[in-house]
Amino acid sequence: MAHHHHHGSEAGDRRMIWAIGVNLALTFAQIAGGILSGSLSLIADALHNFSDAASLVIAAFARRIARRPSDATMTFGYVRAEVVAALINYTTLIVIGLYLIYEAVMRFITPEPVEGWIVVGVAVVALLVDLVTAILTYTMSKESMNIRAAFVHNVADALGSVGVIIAGTLILLYDWQIVDPIVTLAIAGYILWQAFTEIGGAIRMLMLGTPPEVDVTQLIDRLCGIEGVADIHHVHVFAIDERLTAMEAHVVVAEGHGETADAVRNRLKQIADAEFGIAHSTLELTIGRSCCEAGEAKVIGHRTGRSAGADGANGHRH
Repeated sequence: MAHHHHHGSEAGDRRMIWAIGVNLALTFAQIAGGILSGSLSLIADALHNFSDAASLVIAAFARRIARRPSDATMTFGYVRAEVVAALINYTTLIVIGLYLIYEAVMRFITPEPVEGWIVVGVAVVALLVDLVTAILTYTMSKESMNIRAAFVHNVADALGSVGVIIAGTLILLYDWQIVDPIVTLAIAGYILWQAFTEIGGAIRMLMLGTPPEVDVTQLIDRLCGIEGVADIHHVHVFAIDERLTAMEAHVVVAEGHGETADAVRNRLKQIADAEFGIAHSTLELTIGRSCCEAGEAKVIGHRTGRSAGADGANGHRH
C-alpha cells in the first residue's frame, strides 16, 4: 500500500511539473502578445496565468514538505504546509485582482489602440493550455486545498481566455477598443470573487477554527447523553488538515461507572468519529467529581489566566 502511494505521489509530482512548465511558457507568450498588440486584457490574463503557475510551484513544494513525518519540533507533522501555501496563493490573487482593476480604470481614462489578431491568436493558445493544465491537475484537486484552487483557477483562466477572444473579435469587427478594459474588469472581478470565497477556509484552518461541517453544540449534547457521562467541558474541535478533524475535551465520568471508564471513552470516540467525522479524539477522564471548580469550567474552549466568571459558557476572553 505504501509502495502504491509512493508511486502515486511521484506520478502526481510529474503532472505538477508539466502543469507548471506549460503555464510558464504560456505566461511569457501572453505577455509578449499583450505588449505587441497593446491589449491590457491579454496582459491581465497573463498575470492571472502566472499566478496559477506560481501557485502550482508553491503547491508542489508544499506537497513535498507535507509528506515529511512528524518529529520533536513538529509533533503534528508538516501537513499544514499546504494550507499555508493556499493562504499565500489566495493573498497573491487578491493583490493581482486589485492591480488589474487599477490598470483597467486607467485604460478607461487614457485609451490605447489594441491589435485584435494578436489578441485572438494568443488567447486561443491560452485556452488550449488552460484546458491541458486543468486535465493534469483534476485528479489531484480532490486531495489538496492548494491543487484544488489551482484547478479551479485554470478553469477560470479558460473562461478568461474566452473573454479575451470575444474582446479581440469585437475589436476586429467593430473597432470597439473599450471592450478591452471591460473584459479586464470582468477577469479581475472573477479573480477577486474566487480568492475571497476560498481564502476563508485556509484562514479558518490556520486559526484552529471548527470545521464548518461540525456542529459543536450538537456534538456536546450527543456525547453528554451517553450513559456514564456526567459532564463534558473544555471542548476543542479543530482540523489538523483537510482530511483529519480532531477533538480534545475533559469528560467527567458519573459515580458508579469508574470500572467502565475505558468503555465510556471508547464509546465517545466511536460516536465522534461515526456521527461527526472526528477521527482523532483526546479525552481526559475524571471519575465522579471534576477537578475543575464548579461553575468555573467552560463548556467550549478553555480559561485564560483571568477570571472566567463573566465569560459565560461558550468561548473564552483574551
